[in-house]
Amino acid sequence: MEIKLKQLEMDEMGEFWQLTFSNPHAEWAKWNGPYFHDEMPTRREFMTNIGPDAFVQNPNRQIIWANGQMVGMVSAYYDDGALLRWLDVGITIYDDSVWGKGIGYTALELWITHLFNTINLPHIGLTTWSGNKRMMALSESLKMTLEARVRQVRYWQGQYWDSVKYGVLRDEWFAAHNTNN
Repeated sequence: MEIKLKQLEMDEMGEFWQLTFSNPHAEWAKWNGPYFHDEMPTRREFMTNIGPDAFVQNPNRQIIWANGQMVGMVSAYYDDGALLRWLDVGITIYDDSVWGKGIGYTALELWITHLFNTINLPHIGLTTWSGNKRMMALSESLKMTLEARVRQVRYWQGQYWDSVKYGVLRDEWFAAHNTNN
């Protein structure tokens, strides 16, 4: 399967909204920080207010394409704000019909390699929650290290869950992934 990452183009906004936000009960939303209770934007809100500024041509958000089909997104954000020294990544495969096919592994491997090659930082992290077993398994399969577990701070569906933080150092990444740095 051919996996590519690229920035969202203006003419792809409608397709992206359909994939991500058209179903307010989408399966992906049950796993991607559901305790935040984020609302899905309407098509109009996304197309006029949110999408052009936050998603289109944003180098910190890349769309995942699998065999020419838009299926998800990878992202990067700085935990320390304007200091720009503590980078975390995220990934969401919106199309649950392609879950379990290795797309997430390949996309996140491409993304982290790209980030290490373009940003001079020694560490990249990923934060998830203990209810998201798939994301924890993905992080571990990519040879990321479990660096922190903040116990019982995410409240969802009547119970507390842990916030789980993974990370990898630049030299560890390139040693484990046999890629050029």
